[in-house]
Amino acid sequence: MDNLQETWVYLSASPLFHLTLTLVAFQAAQWVFEKGGRNPVLNPVLGAVLVVVALLWVTGTDYNTYFEGAQFVHFLLGPATVALAVPLYRQWHRVRQSALAIVVSLLAGSLTAIATAVGVAWALGSPAEVLATVAPKSATAPVAMAIAEKLGGLPSLTAVLVIVTGILGAMVGPMVLDLVRVRDCRARGLAIGTASHGIGTARALQVNETAGAFAGLAMGLNALATALLLPVLWGVLSRVFLP
Repeated sequence: MDNLQETWVYLSASPLFHLTLTLVAFQAAQWVFEKGGRNPVLNPVLGAVLVVVALLWVTGTDYNTYFEGAQFVHFLLGPATVALAVPLYRQWHRVRQSALAIVVSLLAGSLTAIATAVGVAWALGSPAEVLATVAPKSATAPVAMAIAEKLGGLPSLTAVLVIVTGILGAMVGPMVLDLVRVRDCRARGLAIGTASHGIGTARALQVNETAGAFAGLAMGLNALATALLLPVLWGVLSRVFLP
């Protein structure tokens, strides 16, 4: 028993262990996702997060220790995001044909995401700090955190909300689009990418390359639109929702 405990102490302090834990948790969640017929409710990102959080909580491992290993996966987010240009390039002729629709839908989606997030938080009696925290939740995490900090919000809480938004969008988004009878892959991709950034885009790519390409485009453009629009609109939103 003592040897087992010593082994665990050694492994828990090793960056390689936490990297392996992350990869194994995701592969296990991906296996469940495939066996479940790719049911959106069995989203592999959500499954991996739950497994990792549960193990860290049971073992009393702090986040900084875990991130020493997981940072290698974090580093790959950059190349993975750049790689989204490949399906976008393949669908470029469709993007050019839909340029006006893309701009209109993107602006509508970005403004709706901001207004609904702030409106719901205000209706629940949240202070200005929380309103600034939730406002950019549909942008990708680095952009959302920077905006929240600039507006006086809590960047760490914004990061959590961004992840939750992405997971919920990937899980529920396709079902909602089916419910309202949105069939066009371009429209589905734009909607999911605008609302659910990277996690939603990954889900869209699993379903259809065209939807994935438009989701990747929407993810990048929504981050830009949110970064430009939200600081300008914040004065108006503050007067409307705050005393």
